[in-house]
Amino acid sequence: MGTCSVNSVTLPNGKSLSSGVFVEKCKYLEESKCLGICINTCKLPTQTFFKDHMGVDLYMEPNFEDYSCQFNFGVPPPPIDTDKALKEPCLDICTNARRRRELGSSGGPDGLCPQV
Repeated sequence: MGTCSVNSVTLPNGKSLSSGVFVEKCKYLEESKCLGICINTCKLPTQTFFKDHMGVDLYMEPNFEDYSCQFNFGVPPPPIDTDKALKEPCLDICTNARRRRELGSSGGPDGLCPQV
């Protein structure tokens, strides 16, 4: 994934706990260059795995500008329809988005990644 460090996160009860992991630059996102791949093959499955198989809430917050990612263990993810990561436009570096622009197609509604 890349260089990581442990940090504090604020839990739903308001307490702060050193249960976060900050990935400085996610190699997976950087190499895939695709928001949809990040969301569908990393973020959502990882959050589900930790909840369903480990019994731990996890909210992952990818930063699509600098390719970092904040893992917030002990924090439940927001509902899918309010998760800000799922409302991001395609990344400028995405080869599929670049191709759609060349063909004059914007992709999904409001320029959102059609892969999400």
